[in-house]
Amino acid sequence: MNIIEQMRASGLRDDLPDFKIGDTINVGVRITESGKSRIQNFIGAVIARSGTGLEASITVRKITGGIAVERIFPVESPNVDSITIKKQGRIRRAKLYYLRGRTGRKARIREARR
Repeated sequence: MNIIEQMRASGLRDDLPDFKIGDTINVGVRITESGKSRIQNFIGAVIARSGTGLEASITVRKITGGIAVERIFPVESPNVDSITIKKQGRIRRAKLYYLRGRTGRKARIREARR
């Protein structure tokens, strides 16, 4: 029984919050190095969501030291330990790929009123 069959048998995860495009989230990723496992946080803005159900994935973009890093996370992956929402964004697009060409204040996402 491979990993996909195990995930289908167990059903979808219910421990993840409802987040949207433009939100700043903290993704806890399980990293295994030399037999030891640890959790590494990846904090960034969600610029895209694709797929549904088991195939759902998100693209998270962060800028560290002036260099932008994007990672694609399968939402239902066992390597994704947790997702927490840091800030909610107010946007008007389905995909935020235009942020790739912007830096500094132009790359900001407005914060949603709560």
